[in-house]
Amino acid sequence: MWAEELDETTAREVGELLFAAREADGQPEGVTAPRGGLHLLARESGELAGYAHLDTAGDSFGRQVAELIVHPDHRGRDVGTRLARALADRVPAKELRVWAHGDHPAAARIAEREGFRRARELLIMHTPVRDDWPEPMLPPGISLRAFVPGQDEQAMIEVNARAFDWHPEQGSLSVEDLTSAEAESWFDPAGFFLAERDGRVVGFHWTKVHPAHPRRFGGEPVGEVYVVGVDPDAQNGGLGKALTVAGLRYLRERGLGQVILYVESDNLPAIAVYGRLGFTRYRSDIQYEH
Repeated sequence: MWAEELDETTAREVGELLFAAREADGQPEGVTAPRGGLHLLARESGELAGYAHLDTAGDSFGRQVAELIVHPDHRGRDVGTRLARALADRVPAKELRVWAHGDHPAAARIAEREGFRRARELLIMHTPVRDDWPEPMLPPGISLRAFVPGQDEQAMIEVNARAFDWHPEQGSLSVEDLTSAEAESWFDPAGFFLAERDGRVVGFHWTKVHPAHPRRFGGEPVGEVYVVGVDPDAQNGGLGKALTVAGLRYLRERGLGQVILYVESDNLPAIAVYGRLGFTRYRSDIQYEH
């Protein structure tokens, strides 16, 4: 059943399904039904067995992106296959992408059987907090300061758009998206670093802290190198590494013991930098294309 909006009862059911999946897998992070787009529900004997959300607004390249989750008690019963087929029937070939978090073997089997191919791999890298993270070495003429809500949104978004014009999600970040994030409980302007040259923002490092979860990272809170962006005009001078280290040292000062980050698997220069800072591969999420 497709739905543009979920009533209160169904939204609660979806939240319970997402919570059960997170308890079993450590994913997804959120346990509330996403807003907007289309919702696809699969039921068995009246119970919600599976759920898919289709982001019809699309990514930066116009592709519709889906998340597909099967309740742990209903796995192995072709629920995921039925949801995948329904998504493929609705969206034209090569205009649909579907996430499989954790590169789960069952998702790979469904993808192969239903005509999906691996189109993107997003690595999750991890490191224990280290004492040898150095002072950030800023290029000449560059200074660092903290983000100021209500003042810096437009400047950050402009740099972000130039730095991530190639990225399916990050490149389309808007001022409205940023101000919405500022209202979240995890938002911390003191951990949001801006790099300036001659009064103009040329880079940023936005950090994030995830609360403890028993299925992830030993049940401890974990910091994240959420987004590091550098204006193309300021690249290749060491600013990206300096911003990264500044954020890592801040997360260490907050008393966190672990840090994660997400990076595209084909971004070899970034992976090399992160490797030298102690990060190793932890998990990967796969995006399939139909």
